[in-house]
This record gives sequence, structure tokens and C-alpha cells, in this order.
Amino acid sequence: MSGDSGEKSFAPTQKRIREAARNGDVLRSRELATAATTLVGAAWLMLAGPWMLRLMAQSLKTGFTWDRATIEDFAPQRLLFGALLAVLPPLAVLSGGVLLVSLVSQLAFGEGRWVGENLLPKASRINPLSGLKRVFGPTGWIEMGKGLLKVVLLGTIAWTWANSHLAAIMRLGRGDLTRELASSWHDLVMLLFTLGAGLTVIAFIDVPVQWLRRLGRLKMTQQEVRDEHKESEGSPEKKSAQRERQRKIAMGGLIPAMKEAQFIVTNPTHFSVALAYDPAKAAAPVVLAKGRGDKAMAMRELAAEYAVPVLEYPALARSIYYTTRERQVIREELYAAVAAILAFVFSLRRGEHPVRPEVSVPVTLRFDAEGRLDPSIC
Repeated sequence: MSGDSGEKSFAPTQKRIREAARNGDVLRSRELATAATTLVGAAWLMLAGPWMLRLMAQSLKTGFTWDRATIEDFAPQRLLFGALLAVLPPLAVLSGGVLLVSLVSQLAFGEGRWVGENLLPKASRINPLSGLKRVFGPTGWIEMGKGLLKVVLLGTIAWTWANSHLAAIMRLGRGDLTRELASSWHDLVMLLFTLGAGLTVIAFIDVPVQWLRRLGRLKMTQQEVRDEHKESEGSPEKKSAQRERQRKIAMGGLIPAMKEAQFIVTNPTHFSVALAYDPAKAAAPVVLAKGRGDKAMAMRELAAEYAVPVLEYPALARSIYYTTRERQVIREELYAAVAAILAFVFSLRRGEHPVRPEVSVPVTLRFDAEGRLDPSIC
């Protein structure tokens, strides 16, 4: 079989995906980050561009305004520093917004994980053989295809934009300079928005590709699936030993009750209820112990050890289990059914051979295995 030969043909489990994410292998798309930053940059230029242009114009005006004091104390470095300080706030806002959007776009698709180890130098990144594998392997072909797609798509967008705006570009300087600069600025922002839309198209193609590549990297062999299942669920031997410990613990707590019990009513396999009747202690039969699953099985084993009669009455066993607590008398509606069984047990102890009684449970006390009322159960 392919799984036995070591071929990775099984989808990764959730545990493997979580471990890969903790180690830094998460969904990443550089194309998505590029598209997001381009669109944010274009939006910033459209909204805050006039602010930056106004600061630049004010800085240039100040730099080219000369007076006697400026000439006598000429300091070009001070002028350059002032111009830099003027445009620094808008540039800082732009770079901060672009950085934030880039991080958010990657963390959102990368399950919100930041792995600092990815920033550390790795030998595989500078290994020539690893580099050749990336260039000539599937990764290289995919990156080449994306690069060609970007060149064709973005080149087409830029060429179309240039053709439609070439006449206006050639007329720059012949009319009102302020109006022409504002129009050119608007056209440039629209070009960036259009390029951002093209990059978004590429990102929508790249994200599924990266998802499929990551899924392929995380695929598992059949043996890996088996080992993980054993690790998470526990080996059969370990589970068996755990069940045995639980059974012993349950039996240890049941021994006093089973020594006192006069009979047990079962489901027959899922529920067990141990009862006893002592007129000196209570006016009706008392539930000494009850259980389901492993506890019910332990009760039956102890019943065989202490020679306590075990009687199969499924509807009655479920009714007592769901309506009566341990060390509590049974419901009045069940007196008749339990009394008939009690008389049968006393007859057996006297060495008689009575007929096993037929008992009925009131419709209002008939439960299914999940504790839901079910009047159709007999």
C-alpha cells in the first residue's frame, strides 16, 4: 500500500497543523501583503497627499526665501534639515500605516501567529543546493509564473494608463501650473489604485496556491497517522490498563453496597441498580448503588462474587436509575414492580423455583438510554 511505503498521501490532522503553526509554518502570501500596502498607500496619497504637498511647498518657499540674515549666516545643512523635518510627519504616518497593514494581512491568514524564530538566520537559506532546489523545483516554477503574471498584468495596466494620459502629460507646463499639478497628482493616485486592483487579483490567485502548497507540505504517511493516533488516544495496552484501574477503583467503592444488596436490576449491559429492603430502616426498598457503563459492569462482577441475584428488567432499571439517588427509597409508582421482584428473590433463597415475574413501569417513568421520557418503551 502507498501509506505503508512511506508516501505522504494522507491529509494532515489538526494536531499536525497546530504544531506546524507553532513552528512558523503558517499560510503566508507576499502578493497579498503587496496588494494591501499598495492600496493603503494609494488611499493615503489621496487623503493625506495635499497635506504633504502643502508642507513641501512651505518648506521650499522657506528654503528659497533669502534675506540678509540668511546670507550672512548661510547654513545649507540647516535648510535641508528643516525640509526633512517638514515632510517627516506625513512620511512617518504613511510608513506606519503600510507596515501595520502588511503585518495584519499576514497574521490574519497565518492564524494570528508571530514566530520570532523565523527572523533568525538559517543555514538552509544560504545553502547553494537548497537555493537551486527552490529555483528549479516547483517553488521556482510557481514564483516564475507569478512574476510573469505580474509583469503582463501590471505592464498592461501601466501601458493603458500611459496611453490615455499621454496627451495631458505632454501638455504639462503650458497651462495653469497649480491646476495641472493637482490633475497629475489625481491621475497618479488613480494609477496606484488600478495597480493595487491588479495586485489584488494576483493575491486572490496566490492565496489558494499557498494554501495547497502548505497542505502538501504537511501531508502525512499512514504510519505517521497511526503514531499520532496512538499518541493522542493512547495505545490499546495503555487504554486497557486504564480501564482496569478504573474498574478496580469502582469495585472498591461498591463492595460495601454489594455486600448489603439483596438483588440487582440491569438493562442488561448499560445500567445496573442494586436494591435492598429492610422494614426496620425504611418503609420501601432502597437504592444502595447504581451505575452505567464500567460501573454497571463492576456491579455485575461483584454480584457474581457475592451471590447476589441479577435480574434483567431494562425499563425498570432505567426508571430507577433516572428517578432515584443512592441511599434513597424508590418512587412510590415503582413499589409494585420492585415488590414482585423482591418476592421472587425471597422465594429463590428459600430454595423454591418460582416463575420469573412480569413487571410493568408506569408510562410517566419510562426512559430511554439517554434519560429522555419515552412512553413507547415497555
